[in-house]
Amino acid sequence: MGMQATSKGNMPVVLLKEGGSETKGRDAQKNNIAAAKIIAEIVHTSLGPRGMDKMLVDSLGDVTITNDGATILKEIDVQHPAAKMLVEISKTTDNEVGDGTTSAVVLAGALLENAESLLDQDVHPTIIVDGYRKAAKKAKQFLESIADTISANDKTILNKIAKTSMQTKLVRKDSDLLADIIVKSVLAVVEKEGEKFDVDIDDIKVEKKAGGSIKDSMIIQGIVLDKEIVHGGMPRKISDAKIALINTALEINKTETDAKINISNPQQLKSFLDEENRMLKNMVDKVIGSGANVVLCQKGIDDMAQHYLAKAGIIAVRRIKESDLTKLAKATGARIVTNLDDLFEKDLGNAETVEERKIEEDKWVFVEGCKHPKSVTLLLRGGSQRVVDEVERSVHDAIMVVKDVIIDPTIVAGGGAPETYAAAKLRSWAKSLEGREQLAAEKFADALESIPLTLAESAGMDPIDTLTALRSRQLKGEKWTGIDVMKGKIANMKSSDIIEPLAVKLQIVSASSEAACMILRIDDVIATQKSAGPPPGAEGGMPGGMPGMGGMPGGMPGMGGMPDMGGMM
Repeated sequence: MGMQATSKGNMPVVLLKEGGSETKGRDAQKNNIAAAKIIAEIVHTSLGPRGMDKMLVDSLGDVTITNDGATILKEIDVQHPAAKMLVEISKTTDNEVGDGTTSAVVLAGALLENAESLLDQDVHPTIIVDGYRKAAKKAKQFLESIADTISANDKTILNKIAKTSMQTKLVRKDSDLLADIIVKSVLAVVEKEGEKFDVDIDDIKVEKKAGGSIKDSMIIQGIVLDKEIVHGGMPRKISDAKIALINTALEINKTETDAKINISNPQQLKSFLDEENRMLKNMVDKVIGSGANVVLCQKGIDDMAQHYLAKAGIIAVRRIKESDLTKLAKATGARIVTNLDDLFEKDLGNAETVEERKIEEDKWVFVEGCKHPKSVTLLLRGGSQRVVDEVERSVHDAIMVVKDVIIDPTIVAGGGAPETYAAAKLRSWAKSLEGREQLAAEKFADALESIPLTLAESAGMDPIDTLTALRSRQLKGEKWTGIDVMKGKIANMKSSDIIEPLAVKLQIVSASSEAACMILRIDDVIATQKSAGPPPGAEGGMPGGMPGMGGMPGGMPGMGGMPDMGGMM
């Protein structure tokens, strides 16, 4: 039963519907913290270069193999409301800075776990939250204080940053080649505004195709369309292309209203068909008249129109995604035309070549050498579909971190070094706090160390020895000392070329501390049940769970309990 209280006459007062439930006070906190810790445990083994991958199988049997924190949590269908918050921080971190999704969740989990021990000592949640907030602010200041500023287009550093991001992924052995491609592609789309730089990630089109190996991935100065040329009689390659982008169909529009045409003799039928052909030819003539030799169309192209275009030696591609059409417009300088009467020579775009090439089984159209170089395509390859998918995720993260550094050119070393540094500094700062907030700030420092701890664990090092050694070297002032996971020892991460954007570190601290504080402030979880169908007992006292009563979540077929039957009832 739901929430109850007893009034004077010993009558129970029921506030929640049948099936509603409430968890209060310490139970609610314990439950929420436990759920969040489970989420952190799921991803914490996949942190760092020695992290393990997860295999996620959905209800259709589709398999995803990945160690990208955000992807893992996105694919798991999480029910618990507190756990959902951790999924959210991994999503926002992914959208904001693109990397550090696993770290953010691990840190949030550690913050909650440490808070739990304070709650057991009867420290009030509000005090913990205040202590955490202050500590998070301070930690960000400490991180900013050790960050180095670089020049935003320093290729070697950008390369190291892209490589560091990919060290933790499946593509590690090919990270040299990929980092090179990624940095080139990001620098190609950089726009300068005054002193600042800006990067629109959407300018980089990522196409993936299974087959070949990761080494076969390449950067193409232009746009790749995963479509083929519509007609066999068209040329396969055109140099000095003049491109018309059309987002209307090269077909005869069917009338909106039902129309009947009565045809009584073959002559009429012939003139009807001739008229249709004439209309199509008219359309194609408009295209030819504009001087275009490549037509890229968002909608369909009628067979007859294809014939006329092929006769004129024009390449045509149909059913192109709108997003690709927009990219093409940017790349070639063409204007997207909706009405063929509006198509003139000035609306055409230019490219050096448009060519159909065979990739694996499919034929794709490559538009290269565009006059506007700000559109590039990364063509990613890999041994199998699963591999290519993971390559794409890794490349996305790497593109994002390179972008982060170009927009905000400050960097720190990785390998848990900045976290350990901030933790050491926080501990000495915590002593200046009065009251119980001091305990919370110290717990925040402990939580920061969960990152180097987890790295050490996945590398098979002894976590306690590693952490004590790290602390002592940090206290001696070696601020770049972190864990070189690949060598399994403590080293100077800066000279090991493990470099990360400061923006990622700051995002991890803010996102995780905010999520932890939010979960800690909850002391009451009230769940209400929306009943599906008549209230239980209304139908002659049958329990609501019997088939056909609408009480079962799925309901029996035809009983109105099925989700898709809603419209028929």
